[in-house]
Amino acid sequence: MQKRTGTQPGKSTLSPQKARGHLAWNDFELVLAIATAGSLSGASRALDVSHATVFRRLGDIEQRLGVTLFERSRSGYRPTLAGEELADTARVMDEAAVAAERKVAGRDLEPSGEIWTTTTDSLLMGLLTPLFKHFGHKYPGIVLDVAVSNQLFNLTRREADVAIRPSNRPPENLIGRSLTTIGQAIYAHRSLGLTPGTSIATLASQPWIGSGARLQDAALNQWMEKNRLHAACIYRVDTLVSIFSAIRAGMGLAVLPCYLAGDDPDLVQLTDPIPELEYGLWFLMHPDLRGVVRFHALMDFLTESIRAQKQRLAGPALSHPASS
Repeated sequence: MQKRTGTQPGKSTLSPQKARGHLAWNDFELVLAIATAGSLSGASRALDVSHATVFRRLGDIEQRLGVTLFERSRSGYRPTLAGEELADTARVMDEAAVAAERKVAGRDLEPSGEIWTTTTDSLLMGLLTPLFKHFGHKYPGIVLDVAVSNQLFNLTRREADVAIRPSNRPPENLIGRSLTTIGQAIYAHRSLGLTPGTSIATLASQPWIGSGARLQDAALNQWMEKNRLHAACIYRVDTLVSIFSAIRAGMGLAVLPCYLAGDDPDLVQLTDPIPELEYGLWFLMHPDLRGVVRFHALMDFLTESIRAQKQRLAGPALSHPASS
């Protein structure tokens, strides 16, 4: 549930006597928070108020309505039929409020204001930071607020305005633009003395850095399984930047995006970019933000800047010696 400014929870301007029979938005918000969290402590964290405030306000709401909204047990708070009806109504109200916020945001006419942007740590490190710098020079009235996460934020809920994400199957409920194709290859530190062009079967005898479960890269996991590389992993970690760091420390071999590892002079690209592991890079946003000048300014700028680096991002092919 999205936090908003306005009337603070527990600080209704109406006294219980005057409010009898009428629920304010923050009453619905409280019921929804408890129903979602299943506990008073969880609701207090979601609403950023004390446990005692949630307890007191729930009691006040139930007294005014003359009904019990939650069944109390050791396992938590479960909504009664009346409580579930109020929670369902609160969800509809919350969705309507979020939609209204998006429509208001869409009335901008000038490239100014904030853009809440989410992307991954590796893209920010290996590609986007210098581009964001140039964008800021070109559009000084726009402030980029960047959330770094390897999980896709919910743009429908406006956890972010836009997402710059790697994906071969972007969510169908979002609009956006395919920016380029990202290539991946096997890299190692020069100190390991490995030769570019060595077969993957031979490289399987080397120590490998694997992706942790939270990285959630199904294509990479399938490729590692097909080439029997899981058993060679001596270390696993759940971000690409951490894998990159492990390779630079000489811990072993790993697959990395060419934009992240290709420019490091201490690393060696051992294979051509691997076709099965190519993926698209997308600029995504919610359809209600279509036409907002500042979002299109960022999308157009990144499209031009990233496509200008198409060859680097796809990754170079190795120079194989001709057959004799």
